[in-house]
Amino acid sequence: MPSSTQVQLVRRPRGWPTEEDFRTVSVELGDLAPGQVRVRNEFLSVDPYMRGRMNDGPSYAPPYALGETMTGAAVGRVEESTSDELPVGALVLHGLGWRDVTQADASAFRRVEEIPGGPSSLHLGLFGMPGLTAYAGLTAVAGLREGERVFVSGAAGAVGTAAGQIARLLGARTVIGSAGSAEKVALLTSRYGYDVALNYKEAPIREQLRAAAPEGIDVFFDNVGGDHLEAALDVLNPNGRAAVCGSISAYNDSAPKPGPDNLSRIVTRTLTLRGFLVGQHPDLADEYREAVTRWFAAGELAYDETVVDGVENAVTAFLSMLRGGNTGKMVVRV
Repeated sequence: MPSSTQVQLVRRPRGWPTEEDFRTVSVELGDLAPGQVRVRNEFLSVDPYMRGRMNDGPSYAPPYALGETMTGAAVGRVEESTSDELPVGALVLHGLGWRDVTQADASAFRRVEEIPGGPSSLHLGLFGMPGLTAYAGLTAVAGLREGERVFVSGAAGAVGTAAGQIARLLGARTVIGSAGSAEKVALLTSRYGYDVALNYKEAPIREQLRAAAPEGIDVFFDNVGGDHLEAALDVLNPNGRAAVCGSISAYNDSAPKPGPDNLSRIVTRTLTLRGFLVGQHPDLADEYREAVTRWFAAGELAYDETVVDGVENAVTAFLSMLRGGNTGKMVVRV
């Protein structure tokens, strides 16, 4: 009887999650029913949004159930099939992560192509949800125009590394990014197309951004919130736009923090702040796939991955990602 190693949530975190909030179990899998496939995952994704699903409260995605295996993006290969649609060996993308082997109806999986010159994990990063998030935020949400100045918070993460490069390819005049270490800051300018990179741990980001953007910024792509949002509000030019993608600085707070002290600038500078979810933009998926394939083949996009081995270490990878331990996409290699 085939089995699957799976990670379950057993306790709602209060503040920062700990290893004790999870358990790893072995689950026996039955025989395949007609039209089903069994997939051995190659890579699992751990993402910031998963922290919100560990809370029992209203959000855009339902909370994880206690005592049940969590879900998330994964890419793997079909190793057994009773479906004509997905033969053995097919590479598939799906939402049944946090486990090494999964099986379900073939409709739960989407066949994807091999990426020339790249690993299958790129379907979880640059070619997947983080890349599309960056593209949708810059184009559909912020309406980036050629010649504009852009600031990206959390610029060394999966979305941020994509956003900086895509902004450059779309014609941004200046791209500024923030990160939390000297090594990451160096990568932003040497590898990811950023003109200026700021280490928010060295000095208040509000002071650094004001000095780095004497002519202001037109677009803010926000992954962090908190002091980064406050800093951006200080320097957004009249009619500036903010695409608010995430607020990782607050995901593990046990109590609300005071908001920005300069919200009045939204009125006085006629700014637009718009939150968005990548799931609201399926219409851009084909457009982005064509663009990212072209850019990657031409050598115009770089990527980094932080890879943790073993599904039994998925929680460790997740916790590290929340604390900024990744450069580029954090993935678990199964």
